[in-house]
Amino acid sequence: MAEVHAVKDPDTIRLISHLLSRNHSQQMADVWNIGLNLALRISDLLAIKFSDIQDGRLQLKEQKTGKLASIPLNPKALQIIERIRKEHPEHIYLFQSYRNRQSHKRAPHPLSRRAVGQAFELVSEEVKLPLGTHSMRKTRGYHLYQSTKDIARVMKMLRHSSEGVTLRYIGITQDEVDQDFKELEL
Repeated sequence: MAEVHAVKDPDTIRLISHLLSRNHSQQMADVWNIGLNLALRISDLLAIKFSDIQDGRLQLKEQKTGKLASIPLNPKALQIIERIRKEHPEHIYLFQSYRNRQSHKRAPHPLSRRAVGQAFELVSEEVKLPLGTHSMRKTRGYHLYQSTKDIARVMKMLRHSSEGVTLRYIGITQDEVDQDFKELEL
């Protein structure tokens, strides 16, 4: 599996959303946009049920760590969630699979990680960036770090236990850290 990166340019973030909507589906663009705003692992993102969302918060147990996460939803995430709920009031999952011809005979299930990964991979060719299902989480972490320079805050958001892991994860290199020391004079 190729390593994927954070998307550092805001215009590229918007372009990816547009390309996912145009070339795949609005649902794939919604996965991208909600994923950017929640910074969840893809397994947790796709497993979100509407019942997990109450009073403007998402409550879930992370599959990888078993930790409970209580995430306040920002206005953009809430707007997308409400639109999806309105368009598909019978859905159980936020990103419920409904394209399969046999889906009416099976119990409801979310989109697959594979389907999302394939859509992102095709868009990555167009934008010439290595994208994958972790790109949303990495992008959120990168932009939070750039706006705050507070690695502890990014670690907490991503629920990491090590600064080094977090810095590598969001693509911050030692050269960038060194540059911050040079540029910030007090």
